[in-house]
Amino acid sequence: MTRHDHASGDGSEPESSTRRLGSVAVINFCGFLVELAGGLLFGSVALISDALHMLFDMLAYAMAFGASYTAERFEGGDEWSYGLHRLEPVAAFLNGVLLVPMVGYILWESYRRFLNPITIDPTMTLIIAIGGLLVNLGSVYIVQGGEMSLNERGAFYHLLGDAGGSIAVIISTVAIVLFDLPIADPVAAVLIGVSILVSAGQVLKGSASILLQRSPISPERTRAELATIGGVENIDDLHVWQVCSQLTVATVRLRTNATTLDQLRSIQSQVHDTLAAEGVDHATVELLDEVENAPDLMDRVSHGH
Repeated sequence: MTRHDHASGDGSEPESSTRRLGSVAVINFCGFLVELAGGLLFGSVALISDALHMLFDMLAYAMAFGASYTAERFEGGDEWSYGLHRLEPVAAFLNGVLLVPMVGYILWESYRRFLNPITIDPTMTLIIAIGGLLVNLGSVYIVQGGEMSLNERGAFYHLLGDAGGSIAVIISTVAIVLFDLPIADPVAAVLIGVSILVSAGQVLKGSASILLQRSPISPERTRAELATIGGVENIDDLHVWQVCSQLTVATVRLRTNATTLDQLRSIQSQVHDTLAAEGVDHATVELLDEVENAPDLMDRVSHGH
């Protein structure tokens, strides 16, 4: 007997979550433009680095917004079994790849500044960096309101990293003003570049895991929990993977010693509950048995009799 069941919804997020993510993306894009313009005009490579960091995170928020918007509005029908959810990990992987040359640019500019330090406008740099920090803190306030979704939690930690970048720019600018240390600007840029590279590694790892269908939960633990269900004799097959970060899918085939329709339905229900507790949103469960009346029972369960 094979049955499909949406164990815990369709993977879409509440509309309020989508609006918050969209708002954060717009706010951070404006912050990116201001910081980039300020870095180019006033000579701060650290400010440019922080602007690029903000751009990367803005793209992450935009992708999260796109995934939520798609989940809420695009059904797809039979030809698109899970809508366009797969766009999220594809876009995330490409975004992570594009970060590598971005970090290369930051490190190259920092190297040039080490060799030939230039004078920056500390007052304007400081004003813009403080403005960037306020943008980050304002975005954190928007995202953290109420219970955060998976996407919002990811955005929340990105925003904390952005705030750290802005603080690094502020500290380096203060060091230049108070101690006449022009080298502080490229040093801050290198630190921000390393932070971006770490973020890129995490994005590439997470998106590649989804694209290559790595199980997001422990198969061994799930098998052990399924084996504790009364009537289950053996788990023949178990596969768990993600379509995107909001939609986890599983297929399981197991053998039972059930002899009645009620027993089969009970086992089926417990299997779905167990998978749902593990974070599975959509499950296909096949129950097998060798008792004489099993084929008839399986047919009756699958047709809802």
